[in-house]
Amino acid sequence: MTETETDNAAFTPQDDPIANVLVVDHDTETIRCLLELFARRGTRGIVAGDAKTALDFLDKADCRLVFTADIISPRPGSPTQPAGGLDLLKKIRANSPELPVIMLTRTPDHETCDPKELVASAVKAIQTGCLDFLTCPLDQQKVITLLDACLPPQAGATIASAEHNIHTLYRIVGKSPRLIQTVNIAKKIAPTSAPVLISGDSGTGKELISCLIHYNSQRADGPYIKVNCAALSETLLESELFGHEKGAFTGAYIQRKGRFEMAHGGTLLLDEISETPLRFQAKLLRVLEQQDFQRVGGNDNINVDVRIISTTNKDLLTEVAEGRFRQDLYYRLSAVRLVVAPLRERTEDIPDLLWHFINLYAHQARRRITRLDPAMMDVFAKYHWPGNVRQLRNVVLTSLLLGTGETLSLTDVSWLFDELQPPKMTATAEEPENIDYDLGGLPLEQIERHAILDTLRQTSGNQTKAAKVLGISDRTLRDKIRRYRQQTCPLPVS
Repeated sequence: MTETETDNAAFTPQDDPIANVLVVDHDTETIRCLLELFARRGTRGIVAGDAKTALDFLDKADCRLVFTADIISPRPGSPTQPAGGLDLLKKIRANSPELPVIMLTRTPDHETCDPKELVASAVKAIQTGCLDFLTCPLDQQKVITLLDACLPPQAGATIASAEHNIHTLYRIVGKSPRLIQTVNIAKKIAPTSAPVLISGDSGTGKELISCLIHYNSQRADGPYIKVNCAALSETLLESELFGHEKGAFTGAYIQRKGRFEMAHGGTLLLDEISETPLRFQAKLLRVLEQQDFQRVGGNDNINVDVRIISTTNKDLLTEVAEGRFRQDLYYRLSAVRLVVAPLRERTEDIPDLLWHFINLYAHQARRRITRLDPAMMDVFAKYHWPGNVRQLRNVVLTSLLLGTGETLSLTDVSWLFDELQPPKMTATAEEPENIDYDLGGLPLEQIERHAILDTLRQTSGNQTKAAKVLGISDRTLRDKIRRYRQQTCPLPVS
């Protein structure tokens, strides 16, 4: 396997790591053409000479797109028989159903090439799950169009990231001062062995900060083990962390190492530590202090050297004050405390996060995205994002899959637009304040009509402003007005 990397002015060290595209072929001219096109857009091209090498690469590294010959010829002088690209396509589909694959076929002699056979091969490849079927020599413009659809050229600013053997370990996207401050502190304390407590709302990226600390520490070559404390009962949590001996309880047929033992020489992430029961917290405190423990059902002390990183979406000091979390454990875990700000407090990160997720998911929608809708960006900037970055990711994916065109917007997903509106609009100087309706006994539909008509009068017929006051989208308001006009019953008047 060979690799080529190309720097591009649009891709600086602060941008997203270079995307990997796999080429499975031996034809020198085809490989040269593809690698030149990759180089122009700052994409890394990986060349594999056979199906086994290609599958090994896909199993170990991140890959965004695959080009494969329909017949993978062996290297010159190799006793290996030619392999079918269709077989490789089937294996890729089985292991990575959403990974786009483009099939390449050569027609060296157009006079002897049977067009029917070519069409049949293309149809079979498409039916198997191939994104497209290209003939060689390649049409460069068509390849560029496919690359634009699968690998959007825009990149979001990345504060910190790491790759190992062309596999992304973590990627933290954004440029807000609060996020930069958190990342800088994390990098500063990473080389130490101090326990770290990372606080923040769900979906803010606490686990990414944990990854950054581990992979920038002296333990980076050691194991990085994670435990979701909220997903386990007290009994299961003890067995999961400390392990158990054979016969310790019903179903314990073999001895099992716990996460503490597995993390020896590395880092143990205790995710959502605030969800652990008080009795278990006492056991955990002793292990953290002594760095030794006994497996469930065992008598032998096991010594470990583990760095602890904990995360929580609650205010642990409040939990301590209310008796739900041990004070001594809190101080043991929080030698260094980091806070990841919610998305609503760092809205300047939204554009970079949008492009980051577009790059991740555009190949699923097979859409080329070149711009972001300003109206959508205005909604995003004002929204409170209770689900934080995780919610933004899902909004982008939905908009990509259900939308059309080269502009990412909420136009084709009006229900999503309504969902992102503030639940309750507060009155301003331009909005009606204390509207006193005397609507006793009227049906709900007529009350709604009355509210819409009155708001339109208050806003001098401006539907956009009226929709904002009512807390609905422009489209929803237009649909309601259209429906009312079609009905014989007139709108009530005040």
